[in-house]
Amino acid sequence: MRFGKLRLLLILLPALWIPAALSQEKVEVGLELVLLADATGSIDDAEIMFQRQGYAKAITNPDVISAITSSIYGRIAVTYVEWGDAASQDVVVSWQIIDSAEAAEKFANDLLVPPRRAFGFNAIGSALLFAKDLIEKNEIWSFRRVIDISADSANNWSGPPIEAARDAVVAADITINGLAVLCRYCSGRPNSYDLEAAFEQLIIGGNGAFVVTADNTDTFANAVRKKLILEIADGRDGGNPNRK
Repeated sequence: MRFGKLRLLLILLPALWIPAALSQEKVEVGLELVLLADATGSIDDAEIMFQRQGYAKAITNPDVISAITSSIYGRIAVTYVEWGDAASQDVVVSWQIIDSAEAAEKFANDLLVPPRRAFGFNAIGSALLFAKDLIEKNEIWSFRRVIDISADSANNWSGPPIEAARDAVVAADITINGLAVLCRYCSGRPNSYDLEAAFEQLIIGGNGAFVVTADNTDTFANAVRKKLILEIADGRDGGNPNRK
């Protein structure tokens, strides 16, 4: 009798293990991408929506969709986060898998729903570590993981130093790319110092890291589109990503 019960248990055990094993599997994508957008005190609500519209326009651009669907796995995972001071990071759109124009449209629509929640003075180090945590604790797997941070300055008023945060992110095999926002509603280069150089020296890091610049309303959406295509395709073209 005992042998019969033991035999039955051995037959049933694999069936019991299968659901647990499946629940631990991660979705495989070609890229895990955190869009880390500046929402500090220097940016008003209109500018917040302008930024979101720029990202929404870029993610639904046919060239971006083509880059996604022709990439390895034919899909990427994206989340959009607005950051402020050391205690203020807001996930505006949680992780979504984008594998089609329809999926990109859903992401864009979710992105355009107000309000804003992030606030305070720059804490870039905290923002980078927050994004790192989002990547490491999700249920997604990719051999390429990227944090895409935008900012209109390279100041860091609270939280961990930028350099320490950057080094921790890069050590986790995550690349940091940058969008240097010189101006949202004007033309020219109004920033009082070389913001691109500051990004390169202090913020970006990892395999193939780069900075793209936006200096007016037109170039903002174009810069986001260009940066997304570079990140999705992991292409450097041997030149400056800011080039037209």
